[in-house]
Amino acid sequence: MTKTIALFGAGGKIGSRIARLLSQDSAYRTLFIEGGEAGKARLQEMGLSPTPAEDAVREADVVILAVPDLLIGKIAGGIVPNLKSGSMVIGLDPAAPFSGKFPPRDDISYFVTHPCHPPVYNDEADPTARTDYFGGTAKQNIVCALMQGTGADYALGEEIARKMFAPVMKAHRVTVEQMAILEPALVETVTITCMTVIREAMDEAIRRGVPAEAAQDFLLGHINIDIAILFGFLNAQFSDGAKMAVQRGMEQIIQPDWKKVFEPENVMREVRVITEGTQSR
Repeated sequence: MTKTIALFGAGGKIGSRIARLLSQDSAYRTLFIEGGEAGKARLQEMGLSPTPAEDAVREADVVILAVPDLLIGKIAGGIVPNLKSGSMVIGLDPAAPFSGKFPPRDDISYFVTHPCHPPVYNDEADPTARTDYFGGTAKQNIVCALMQGTGADYALGEEIARKMFAPVMKAHRVTVEQMAILEPALVETVTITCMTVIREAMDEAIRRGVPAEAAQDFLLGHINIDIAILFGFLNAQFSDGAKMAVQRGMEQIIQPDWKKVFEPENVMREVRVITEGTQSR
């Protein structure tokens, strides 16, 4: 029997990418729910028509929440009590489920998935795919977690996740807690912060007289080599001078206890910032 999927936020940034892919897949009957005028216009451009939320919830076998994190608690609270028994809710970010924003209900399943996005090193030959940084054209990996449900529920969730983030290479099965360690802790709290420091360092070099184009070309080229060495894509080592510079940099720039951002209480604070708009302290 064909599964009916209700995609909430279908005209949003990520929702529209998912809508495009699912609308082309005859394995599912997809209903598109969008409340904003800009989102509705985006759906219209794709030749898709929105479905009233009440009708979609009544008919859905699977609900996908492609909505802002700050609104998930409220939206899920209005959807979940009205779902058919045996339905599945798919979240696209660990923040809401990890912080308890999904309403309790024992007779449905909860599945969470998130794209890894196309990797820095890839084999894409098509120029469009090479400049696809989000996925949907370029190949990417994904992470998946079954928060509540059976093995069959996980299989269905991964199947749908592979379709809505296609083309997918690997689907890594993790827990919701592990996904929250990946985001926000790893890729936002740590990685974006470090990348922001790198960008500000380039700006400082430019402020001190280095030509802007030279600074950017020099930095991006070296980042390419640095990633290749640090992540094992290149069988090489940093020079002794570079290793000493790293040691000095760790002492001058990085706090000795920086890994505390991965402690459970810190991860929870970060997800509450995302889902509640509260300040992290």
